[in-house]
Amino acid sequence: MKRLCTICARGHSKGVLNKNIRVIGDKPLLAYSIIQAKASGMFDCIAVSSDSSEILDTGLRWGADISINRPPALSSDNAPKIPAIRHCLEIAEQTTNIKFDVIADLDVTSPLREAQDIQGAIRLLIDHQAPNVITGTPSRRSPYFNMVEVHENGEVQVCKPLDRPFVRRQDTPLCFDLNASVYVWRRDCLLDSDSLFHPQTLLYTMPMERSIDIDSEFDLELVSLLLAKTGEKHG
Repeated sequence: MKRLCTICARGHSKGVLNKNIRVIGDKPLLAYSIIQAKASGMFDCIAVSSDSSEILDTGLRWGADISINRPPALSSDNAPKIPAIRHCLEIAEQTTNIKFDVIADLDVTSPLREAQDIQGAIRLLIDHQAPNVITGTPSRRSPYFNMVEVHENGEVQVCKPLDRPFVRRQDTPLCFDLNASVYVWRRDCLLDSDSLFHPQTLLYTMPMERSIDIDSEFDLELVSLLLAKTGEKHG
């Protein structure tokens, strides 16, 4: 079974300028995902996809096997990610002459994951013969209890009201926040659909301390502090 790691990183991030190659600790953000992918021992090839030559050069310098130029149509602010991952798979197969059975995408903005998270998500897919696996962490807010909607008339209501109200969040149905850290697909599932959710999609649970997704300067500062404390686990 051949496995491909894709790392897709656009060059023109908006929330945090040049975040994919911003130096955190002693290395660019992109390097953490490459190092974790290599440490997992799960991949036959690690491919970095980008519209930025600087990002592609950084990826190769930190150990990626191949770099893939992402076309402009897949690099805009409004472009969905799954087609970019599919493009990365197609070019990687042409470049390596390998047909990959399993594809795992690592989000550059999730540097707190560990190699064991990558291993666990892939093993969950294989052991349960799932079409794909997503990762998440137990939600701190519940749509049944303390997550609300404000309607046009100003009325505030719990997002998912139930016939029997709950008095403790801990008693509500368990919900998860998707953390965008690891996505795993079987090849046919990735090529056949743009949807992330399928009848047999599974969730691999990660702890909150490894689930922060960098989307703002505040997130960047928080992750920098955590990496300074636990940097040896993340490369």
